[in-house]
Order: sequence, then C-alpha cells, then structure tokens
Amino acid sequence: MDKATLPPETEIGRVALTVADLSSTVDFYRDVVGLHVLDADDDRTILGAGGQELLVLHHRPDAPAREASSTGLYHIAFRVPSRAALGDALQRVDSEWTLDGASDHGVSEALYLSDPAGNGVEIYRDFPRASWSETPSGHVKMVTEPLDTQSVAAAATGEQSMPGDSDIGHVHLEVSSVETARSLYANALGLRVRATYDGAVFLAAGDYHHHIGANVWQRRSGSQTGQGLAWFEIRLPDEATLESAEKRLHQSDYAVAETDAGLTVHDGDDIELRLRT
Repeated sequence: MDKATLPPETEIGRVALTVADLSSTVDFYRDVVGLHVLDADDDRTILGAGGQELLVLHHRPDAPAREASSTGLYHIAFRVPSRAALGDALQRVDSEWTLDGASDHGVSEALYLSDPAGNGVEIYRDFPRASWSETPSGHVKMVTEPLDTQSVAAAATGEQSMPGDSDIGHVHLEVSSVETARSLYANALGLRVRATYDGAVFLAAGDYHHHIGANVWQRRSGSQTGQGLAWFEIRLPDEATLESAEKRLHQSDYAVAETDAGLTVHDGDDIELRLRT
C-alpha cells in the first residue's frame, strides 16, 4: 500500500473543457447536470453549485473534435450528497437526455452519460464510508454491478438543480500508460493508490476511493489538441502542502510553472494539472 503524502483534505477543484458549441454545452450542464451559470462572456462560461465554481467552458468555435487516438478525459464525476439528489439527476436525464449506463460500485451509486461534444460525465453519490470494504493489501474494494435505477428514481424530489454542497468528486483520465500516470500522481505528487484493475489505476488522498482514475482501455496514445479536457485542478489545504508538492515534483524532474493561482504541471500525455490552495 502506498504511503499517504497528500493530506485527506485534498480534493478536486475545477475542471475546464474546450468546446466548439458553447450554447448547447451550457444548456446540457445547466438543464441536465443541474449546475448554475455563475459567470459568462463570449469566450468562457463558468458553472457551479452553491456559488462554488466547478466547471469552466472555454469557447473555441474552430477547435477540431477530439481524435479517437487522443488521451484526455474519460469522465468528470459530479458528486451529490444524497440518494434523493441522485434521483433528481436521474429524472433530469430521463426527461432531457439519454442515460449511457448506471452502476453500483460498492462504494457509490453512479449514473453515466455524455455531453454534446462526447465528453464523459458521471453523477454519483457515495455510500457511507463505514460500509466500504478493503482488500488485504489495504486497497478499497470497488465493483461494477447494475444499479437499481427504479429505487433511485423513487427517491427523487423533483429538484432541478444540484444541491449547493455538490462538487467534483473525481476526474477519470484516458492515458497512454498507467505506469506513467502512477509515476506522477502517486510517486511524485503523493496520492495513494487505492485500487488497481486490468489497465487502470485509482488514486486518492486519504482514504477516499479515488480522486483520480487513469485507464488505457481504449489504447489512446496521442496528446489532445482540440475539444475536450483543457485542464483540471487539485486543491490542497494550505500553502505548506503546496510547497511540499512543488518540491517533490521538482525532485522527480517534472517541469513546474508557478502562476498567480498556484502551480501547473503536465503529465506524460501533456494533460495539464493545476495545483492550488
């Protein structure tokens, strides 16, 4: 079991997407996912829940579609606080969109769909942590079983927006190498490996089931240049943690850029990770 380096208060911050059709994408994340538009202009729209920024949409009308061989986003996972909120999300999907899948993972209940540009989206709620199981090696036990969508739907209240305490629970990436992803997120940055499966690794701060997922299931190999994932954030609890993370990244020979908001580093597939407090 990997030694924890990042504190358990670490969490995912904002996720940014590059989109060619801004209007339809905003409509999807507002009307189907249930986010609120917090700020908007011709080039960018910011959406969130409870006043908290979660999703940044960068408008590039000439951006080409993501190529089938490109690494990047597998899905953004929006976490809601209750089964009632998950039921409300299911109602919105059923009335406004198409559900791609629904699973019981043992640690969570999840709905899967795709936005208008084909970006993967998960909406999920966690089971209480006391109910999660661990393997003898200390990893979390996750499964993929059919979700009882009728029971989830029965919990709905009719709410049209995500609750204010919703957030992005994790980001799942499509990478060219699980080992390379593990080198950055576990060995250099300091997330714990919480589970490994054929062609995938799941990493987290503390004892969460995962903040980052990375898989090679589609055998992608090229860097993304068009529509899709622009960048995502990991939010650290304090400046001391940020400074320690920067030191470890430098020691592991990653090129780290300092910005007004924090740090920026790119993984082996040129996926941009931003670290901030």
